[in-house]
Amino acid sequence: MKKIDYQEIFREIAAELKEIDDLGTLATYIPELGGVDPGKLGVHLMTIENDHFAYGDSNEKFSIQSIAKVLSLTLAFQMVGEKLWDRVGVEPSGSAFNSLVQLEYEKGIPRNPLINAGAIVVCDILVSCMDNPKQELLAFIRTIINSSGIDYCPRIAESEMRSGFRNYSLANLMKDFGNIHNDIESVLDVYFNLCSIEMTCKELAHTFLFLASEGISPIVNKTIVAPRQAKRINSIMQMCGFYDEAGEFAFSTGLPGKSGVGGGIVAVHPGKFSVAVWSPKLNNKGNSYKGMKVLEALTTKTQLSIF
Repeated sequence: MKKIDYQEIFREIAAELKEIDDLGTLATYIPELGGVDPGKLGVHLMTIENDHFAYGDSNEKFSIQSIAKVLSLTLAFQMVGEKLWDRVGVEPSGSAFNSLVQLEYEKGIPRNPLINAGAIVVCDILVSCMDNPKQELLAFIRTIINSSGIDYCPRIAESEMRSGFRNYSLANLMKDFGNIHNDIESVLDVYFNLCSIEMTCKELAHTFLFLASEGISPIVNKTIVAPRQAKRINSIMQMCGFYDEAGEFAFSTGLPGKSGVGGGIVAVHPGKFSVAVWSPKLNNKGNSYKGMKVLEALTTKTQLSIF
């Protein structure tokens, strides 16, 4: 079977995108993200055979924001197993990623672990299970990619905290319903730092390759999660990775994925590859405007999706 020339496909997609206006806007509600160059575009794809294909600003670090929620979920799932689902659901939200109304209606049980409330519950689980959750979470992520160069960004974490009134409200509401077990400041400290992690597209694609390889990281030849857990994490990304635009992403792209308001998107084709895209301008649902188009074009041109 002829190998796909992803490099040529990325060049084609980039040329096509030059003809399209970037209608998105930066995530200025987090002040540190408002200063990013809006014209950046990076792509990196890594196959499970360790082939690499890159385009543009793929080696420049950016704030991965909510993409990191998949990694905290992975660690919590690894630690507590199926008990995780007693405290957080697996359904698409159908509402904004920071909705208080939905959370109150559902008595403090978040719809899924990838919206803000769900990720805060996951951080609460990590605080309960670990002596030093921030350091141990970072060490876990570094282990997946075999790199000490992954780190939190103190400036972004501080910016998140100063503007995080809605997240404090979510945490307090869940605390009132009994679904946050630890001190709210401690839990949100982990959460804000989680969202501040910076990676390049290359590092992001490397990190998520274990979800394309039945839970085994080909980078370090180590099992990160069991195959059945990897399947479930991929399923959650497919259904819930793009907030209330998850259906649109599944419809247009056909891959499990996760977005972040830093403009990044990572997507996985189980058995084949992981791919990361970065373009900072967001659409009105909080997802990268051009990043969505890059991945739609990629699966269209290659005729590769999970469907």
